Amino acid sequence: MYLSVSSHKRLPTIGLRGGVTPLDLPLGRGAAAAVSGQWARKGSLASHCSASCEGHQALRGHTTAMHRLTGKSGGDSLIEMSPTDSFSEDLNGYHQHASSSMGSFQQEESGSPLVIDVCLETCESLRSSIASQASSDQSNTPRHDSFTLEQIDVLTGFWRRRALFLKYRSRIQKQQQSKDSVFFRDGVRRIDFVLSYVDDKDGERKQERRRVFEANLVKVGLELEIEDKSESDDRKTYFVKIHAPWEVLATYADVLKIKVPFKANDIPDNSEMPMNWLSTPFRLPEPIMQPEPDFFTAPFNKSKSDFFLIEDRDKFFLPSTRNRIVYYILSRCSYIRDECGERDKKGIKRLLNNSTYTAAFPLHDSRYWTKSKDVNCDSDRYNLYKYWAGFFSFFKEQPLNLIRKYYGEKIGLYFAWLGFYTEMLFFAAVVGTLCFVYGVLTYDDNEWSKEICSDEIGGNIVMCPLCDKKCGFWKLNTTCNSSWQSHLFDNVGTVFFAIFMGIWVTLFLEFWKRRQARLEYEWDLVDFEEEQQQLQLRPEYETKCNSRKLNRITQEMEPYLPITSKCARICLSGATVLLWISLIIACIIGVIAYRLAVYAAFASIMKDSPTSNLEVVGPYITPQLATSVTASCINFVIIMILNLMYERVAVWITDMEIPKTHLEYENKLTVKMFLFQFVNYYSSCFYVAFFKGKFVGYPGDYAYMFGKWSKLRNEECDPGGCLIELTTQLVIVMTGKQVWGNIQEALVPWLMNWWASRKARSYPESLYSRWEQDHDLQGFGQLGLFYEYLEMVIQFGFITLFVASFPLAPLLALFNNIIEIRVDAWKLTTQFRRPVAAKAHCIGAWEEILNGMAVLSVVTNAFIVAFTSDMIPRLVYMYAYQPEGEMNMKGYINNSLSVFNISEIPLPNRPEDGENPLWFNSSITTCRYRDYRNPPGHENQYSHTMQFWHILAAKLAFIIIMEHVVFLVKYFVAWMIPDVPSDVKARVKRERYLVQEYLHNYEVEKLKIQLSQQSHSECTCTPMIYPSLTKHEVLSECL
Repeated sequence: MYLSVSSHKRLPTIGLRGGVTPLDLPLGRGAAAAVSGQWARKGSLASHCSASCEGHQALRGHTTAMHRLTGKSGGDSLIEMSPTDSFSEDLNGYHQHASSSMGSFQQEESGSPLVIDVCLETCESLRSSIASQASSDQSNTPRHDSFTLEQIDVLTGFWRRRALFLKYRSRIQKQQQSKDSVFFRDGVRRIDFVLSYVDDKDGERKQERRRVFEANLVKVGLELEIEDKSESDDRKTYFVKIHAPWEVLATYADVLKIKVPFKANDIPDNSEMPMNWLSTPFRLPEPIMQPEPDFFTAPFNKSKSDFFLIEDRDKFFLPSTRNRIVYYILSRCSYIRDECGERDKKGIKRLLNNSTYTAAFPLHDSRYWTKSKDVNCDSDRYNLYKYWAGFFSFFKEQPLNLIRKYYGEKIGLYFAWLGFYTEMLFFAAVVGTLCFVYGVLTYDDNEWSKEICSDEIGGNIVMCPLCDKKCGFWKLNTTCNSSWQSHLFDNVGTVFFAIFMGIWVTLFLEFWKRRQARLEYEWDLVDFEEEQQQLQLRPEYETKCNSRKLNRITQEMEPYLPITSKCARICLSGATVLLWISLIIACIIGVIAYRLAVYAAFASIMKDSPTSNLEVVGPYITPQLATSVTASCINFVIIMILNLMYERVAVWITDMEIPKTHLEYENKLTVKMFLFQFVNYYSSCFYVAFFKGKFVGYPGDYAYMFGKWSKLRNEECDPGGCLIELTTQLVIVMTGKQVWGNIQEALVPWLMNWWASRKARSYPESLYSRWEQDHDLQGFGQLGLFYEYLEMVIQFGFITLFVASFPLAPLLALFNNIIEIRVDAWKLTTQFRRPVAAKAHCIGAWEEILNGMAVLSVVTNAFIVAFTSDMIPRLVYMYAYQPEGEMNMKGYINNSLSVFNISEIPLPNRPEDGENPLWFNSSITTCRYRDYRNPPGHENQYSHTMQFWHILAAKLAFIIIMEHVVFLVKYFVAWMIPDVPSDVKARVKRERYLVQEYLHNYEVEKLKIQLSQQSHSECTCTPMIYPSLTKHEVLSECL
C-alpha cells in the first residue's frame, strides 16, 4: 500500500524482504517537529534512534548513486534518454511493485528534515508499529511475525527506516486525503497515461513482459508510479501511472512536428455579423467558446525552444497533446528483450490483446458533475458536461474549441461536421414540411382518389386476383385509404423537393468544405496530411514488413510491403467483401420470397378477419400492409444481426492488408464497412422502389420469381402506386435504426458502468481515485468514432437517395440529430474513458462517400419520380389523353387500367372455391389490372398500347432533363463557392510569412551573439557574413 500526501519531499525506503520500494513520505518541518515532540523520549533508547539516523545517511549515499533502473531498448523508433538530457534538475523516478522481479529507484532530494525528526521516536513505538503494520504491508511478500527488541537492535538503517514509515503511515492514514487527483503523489508531476493489469494464471510470462516493457518506458524517459491492488476497489487491479517530463515531450513534439504558438495573432477579427444580438440566446460564455487565445503557430523545434512562447513548461503542451505523445511511445515500445529477436513484439495494443494489461487510457481531469478541487486542473470535463452534454442545451452552439482542446482534433471535427449537418438539415426540413403541407392542402383536389373511392366508378371496377388460388376478385374502392395516403407524398411538390434536395446536397458539401478549411487553420491542421503520411506509420506496418527500400525523398531505408504480397492481400480482401455482400443479397432475396409467400396467406386470413370491421383502423389493415410491415421488421432484424457479424470480418481483413498509415487504415476500413452497410440498409428500399411491380406480366402470363415451378408470383403495386410502400419501408428502417441506435448508445454504456462500479459506490469520495473512476468506465475503442460517422452517413443516404418518396425524412433526421449530438456528448463525457487525442485534417474517406452519395441521389430520385411515382403517367394523360381536352384528371383511373377476359385466366391462376367474395357471380366476365395493354378482341390483344410507349418516353425524358438540370446547377454552385474562404487564405499566408520572418530574426540574433563572442575572444576583424547582409538577402539565401 502506498500513501499519498501532498508534499515536495520524497523518501525512498528499502522493503523488508530486500525489494526496493519507493515510498513518498511527505512531511514538512512543522509536522515533523510536532511528531518528534509528541513521540520523543529520554533514556537509553535514544541510541537506537541514533543508529537509525546513521543507517539513513548510508542509504542516502547508496540511493543517490542509483539514478534509475533501465531495461532493454524499446526499438529503433524510440529515442533513449539519458540523465544529462533533462532540461530540469528533476531526475526520472520509477516505481515498481514488489511482485515484479525488477527493483525501482528514485532520485532523492537532499536536505530533508524528516530524518532527524523521525529518528527521535522511540524504538518501543517502532517495535509496536512493525507488529501492527506487518499484516497491512500490501506487497506480495509473506506476512511477518512480530519483532522483538533484540531483533530491532540488529536491524540495519534500511529496516529501521521502513519500519518508521509504516508507523507514521498508521498515524496519518485516517486523515482525509483525496485521491481524486491527476498528479503523482508528489502533487507536481501530471499523470499523462494509466495502464492497469491483474495477476492471473499466466502471471510469470506477463510479469516478464510488463517488466521489460516498463523498463523500456523508463529508458526512453517516462516516469512511472505503481498503485498496489490493495488500493483498488476490486482488490485485484494494479495501476501504472505514467508521466512524461519536459525532455520527453520536447523531443517527441519535435519528432511529430507538433505546432505550438510563437506569436499572438495580430490579424483583426472582422467576422462580426449584422444583428448579431439575435444569436445571443444560442451563445455560450466566451471562456467556454474560446478557452485559449489565438496564436500564430509553427512546428516545434527542440533546439530552438526559446523561439516559442513558453511561459510554463508544465502547461505549455495541452493534456490532449501530452497523452498523444505518450501513446505514440507506448505503441512503439518493445516488451521482449532484444536478444530474443522477435521484432513484432512491441506496442501497447498487442499487450492489451494478450491481456498483459487490461486497459490503457489517459485520465479525465475531474468528475463531470463538479469542478476539480485542484487549482492546477482546468475542469474541462465539468464545463463540457455543464454547457454541452445536457439535453436542455440542445439549442446552444457547441464549444468546438473546448472539445478540440480536451478530446483532440479528430473528435472535434466529428462534432463540427455533425453540428453543421444538423444546421443544414433545418432548411431541408422546412422545405420538405412545406411540400407535405401542400399535399395536405390539395387533399380534396385529388381527382383520381375520388374516382377510386366512389361507388359509381371504384365500386363497379372488378380487379383481377393479386395472387394464385388464395386470392379472389376484388373491387377497386377497397384501396381508397391507401390512395389518399399516397397523395400526401406523391404530388407535384414531390418533384420540386427532389430537385431541391439535389441542389441542397451540393450546398451542404461545398459549405462544409469552407467550414472545414477554417477549422484546419484555427486548429493548426494545415499541411497535416503530409506529416501524417510520413510520421504516423502504424507500428504493425513497421513490424510486419520485413523488406526495406530506399525512400527517394528522405534517402532513408524504410519498411515496405512487396507488390506481390500486397496484390494477394487485396484480392483476398476483395473476395471476402464480395462474399459478404452476396450473403446480404441472398438474405434480401429471402425476405422478398417471404413477401411473396405470405401475401396469399394474409389475403386468405384477413378476408374474414374481425379487424376489418374496426371503425378507425379496420380499412387500413390490408394484406399489402401486413406483408410490407412484417417484411420490413424481419429485414431490420436481419440487418442488425449481419452488422454484428460483419464488423469483426471487416476489421480482420483490413488488418490483413497491413495498411501503412493510420489514415490509410481508417480509409480502407471505412470503405469496406460502408459498402456492406450500403447493401445491408438500402437493398430493401431499392427493391420496393425499382423492382416491385415492374416485372409482373399480365393475368394470362404472370412472371414468377424463380420460374413457374416456385409458385412465387412477383408482387404487384396497389392501384395507388408503390410509392406508399416505399414510404412505409423507409420510415420503418430509418426510424427503427435511429431509435434503436440512441437507446443502445445511451443505455448500454450506462448499465455496464453501473454494474462495474457497484463496489466503489460505497467508498468515500476521497478514496475513489481518479484512475479507478476512469477504469470503471467503458473504453471508447479504436472504432468508436467510426460507428458515429457510419450512423450519420447511413442516415444521410436515407434522406437523399429516397427523399422523393418521403419529404418528411429530413424533419425526422433533424429531430434525431438534435438528440444525437447531446447523447454523443453525454456518453463521451460521462460514460467513456477519455479517448487518446488524435489529429485529423478532414473527415477522411467519409467526405468522398458523401460526394458519391450526392451524385447517386440525383439519379435515384429521378428514377423514383419517373418509375415509382405515378406523376409522369398522370401528366401524360392530362396533356395528351384526356378525352374532353380539359386540363384535369377525370377518367384517369379507367384509362390506367387494362381489361382481361376472366375465361382466359389459366386454371393455376384462378381463385379456389370459396375465395371469391359473395358479390362475385358469373355475370362478371372481365377484370381489370394495372397496365397499358390492348383489350381482348383487339388484333394485338394484351400487347402494350401506344400510350405505354409515350409514357415510357416521357419517363426517360424526365430522367435525362432532371439529371442534367440538377448536375448543371450542382457544378455551377460548386464552381461559384470556393473551398477555402479568402480570409483563411490570407491568414495562412500571413502565418507562413511570419514563421520565416521570425525564424530569420531569431537566427540572425543568435549568429550575432556568437560572432560577438568570437570577436572578443579570438578575432578582431569585422564579420563579413550574415550580419552585413540585409534581411531580404538573408531570407532569400536561406530559401
